[in-house]
Amino acid sequence: MASRDLHNNIHVVTGIAPAAAVADNTAFVSAIVDTKGFESVEFVILTGALADVDATFTVLVEDGSAANLSDAAAVADTFLLGTEAQAGFTFADDNKVRKIGYVGGKRYARVTVTPASNSGNAFVAGVWLLGHPKNAPTANPPA
Repeated sequence: MASRDLHNNIHVVTGIAPAAAVADNTAFVSAIVDTKGFESVEFVILTGALADVDATFTVLVEDGSAANLSDAAAVADTFLLGTEAQAGFTFADDNKVRKIGYVGGKRYARVTVTPASNSGNAFVAGVWLLGHPKNAPTANPPA
């Protein structure tokens, strides 16, 4: 049973909290995740209704060593699982899920989802999923 135990081997934190729809090109900037104590990290993007008929949403992953990411830099593709293009979406992707993994060596990371040509309501949320903890089981509920 232990080999099937995901529950005690992940830690989930809010990335982009559910909020009122954005009706312009304001970027959705995730919370900064601290990867200390974990060997893997995945950002999961959830879309709700995307009302504009020509909007596109691009994804950027940044990392750094400063807790406030004052040293943020775009992550090289070699440190991503999947691509930022695959994590992006369009107006046609209502109620979908996208993901992008980070395997770089920096302690802190964040994701920015930037709309273009958006004049309708766009609902976007996200969670950070940290895995392969150095100490398990992880806390439940997550702290």
